Amino acid sequence: MKKMIYIVLTILLVIAVYYFYPEEKLPKGKIIDKIEVYKSKRKMLVYSEGKLLKTYKISLGRNPIGHKEVEGDFKTPEGIYEINAKNPNSGYHKNLGVSYPNEKDIEHAKSLGKSAGGHIKIHGIRNGSGFISKFQRWKDWTAGCIAVTDEEVDELYESVKIGATIEIKR
Repeated sequence: MKKMIYIVLTILLVIAVYYFYPEEKLPKGKIIDKIEVYKSKRKMLVYSEGKLLKTYKISLGRNPIGHKEVEGDFKTPEGIYEINAKNPNSGYHKNLGVSYPNEKDIEHAKSLGKSAGGHIKIHGIRNGSGFISKFQRWKDWTAGCIAVTDEEVDELYESVKIGATIEIKR
């Protein structure tokens, strides 16, 4: 019984350290002009004038393997897009719009008799659930978006310029 208590306490300690341990912050005053997303690694790298500023751990769509083909497939698209909007009043804390779908995406979906969908974002956690914080990384849960913590989307919202390139890779 004592051994089980130690195991449970150790697990709780590890979880608390993971949750509360501070992560590196994005340098202040830098403008992000390029974003690279590596879906298979669940990583997002942000750059300013060719210099890597920070790497984020991310969550993706619930069905992340492969390129988004149609609305409702829960895939995160792959390809080169732009950040085309910022929304401070999102249902997921804040968000940055990704210019999906492009003409090629639309034509492909039409060839399948479907809509390509849209509304792909880099966003935080659903409003009212921010306490989840880093635990959101443990599972792919979005409808095709790229999710980070609320604190992370705050710093991205401040630093990413409209028109920044985002390249999403396998």
